[in-house]
Amino acid sequence: MPAMAEKIFAGIVLAACAVMLLRMVIGWRRRTAFDAFWRRHWTALRIKLLRLWHWRSAQRRARHDAEEAIRRARDGEWDGNVYKPKSFKRPRKLH
Repeated sequence: MPAMAEKIFAGIVLAACAVMLLRMVIGWRRRTAFDAFWRRHWTALRIKLLRLWHWRSAQRRARHDAEEAIRRARDGEWDGNVYKPKSFKRPRKLH
């Protein structure tokens, strides 16, 4: 299996070198368009990868926030469909 990984890595390096050589050969106008194309695609890919990377922690945070809101709602008083949290019953602090 390590030999396969080495071949894959060598292929990636070869492709990167070919792209850099192509970039050096084309004129400055095409190079500008080429760079803009890859910059746009790299930015979109990077955003998608970051969303995927942080998805699990965002799900966990949302679940925790929902449970916290439910717990707070259970602690308060309901007058029909009006919620009155216990924190409203504290004496007001006059400045």
